[in-house]
Amino acid sequence: MKAINELCDIVRETSFSIHRYHRSGHLEKVYENALFHRLKLQGIPVAQQHPLTVYDEDGAVLGEYFVDLLVDGRLIIELKACRAITTEHVAQLLDYLRSSKTRDGLLINFGAPKLFIKKYVQD
Repeated sequence: MKAINELCDIVRETSFSIHRYHRSGHLEKVYENALFHRLKLQGIPVAQQHPLTVYDEDGAVLGEYFVDLLVDGRLIIELKACRAITTEHVAQLLDYLRSSKTRDGLLINFGAPKLFIKKYVQD
């Protein structure tokens, strides 16, 4: 099992490689498929469109949502293919982390000429 920072570094490097090759003109699903494929090739455990349970603060199950990618069962990857990241995109990832009781997440935007990657931690 790799340390979380090592996993984040692998995802970052792989994302840069994908962005360098595919640039910024594709739909989000293309980047999701590419990142899933390339992480799998590296032997990294990754699930695509993985369901995660959403909990209320008392632990009651409220439902589930599907994360773009879940790396090693502990790193949520939220992908975008838009001009710029907005506060709504950040709020979406933070809500996913909080409601699923997952600590670490990466928000990645492939849609701009410059790749955007930012790590978020929910304590």
